[in-house]
Amino acid sequence: MRAVIQRAQGASVSVGGEVVAAGQGQGLVVLVGVTPGDTTDDADYIARKVAELRILREELSASDAGAWVIVVSQFTLYADVRKGRRPTWNKAAPGPVAEPLVDEVAARLRERGLDVSQGVFGADMQVSLVNDGPVTILLESPPNTAGER
Repeated sequence: MRAVIQRAQGASVSVGGEVVAAGQGQGLVVLVGVTPGDTTDDADYIARKVAELRILREELSASDAGAWVIVVSQFTLYADVRKGRRPTWNKAAPGPVAEPLVDEVAARLRERGLDVSQGVFGADMQVSLVNDGPVTILLESPPNTAGER
């Protein structure tokens, strides 16, 4: 599982002109990509890191600051562009596999007491944010090998 975490000073996600997720002030926008073989352990790892990374101002974590988090599914994080000019998406998990795991990341963040909203899985979304810093971090869950978490 991959995630791109962006520290923001406000963000929104719109679908068809309607705002479906928003946050004001200090928070995080988290783009989440899923690959076949990812599990709820990967979702837990990503959620724990998102909640605990000390990347907000004054070296606070989202949990420390009670920050909002917007989770957006992003299959393009698994684009393969090594050949030709057209990306392939072979490493991205299909919707029936990916959607529940993206939802699981959001659920695990909520369990940690964070104010979480989400984009709409599979929709054509417009994501707007004011990247603060800018701070953008690529996060990848460890390989699914026993004992590595």
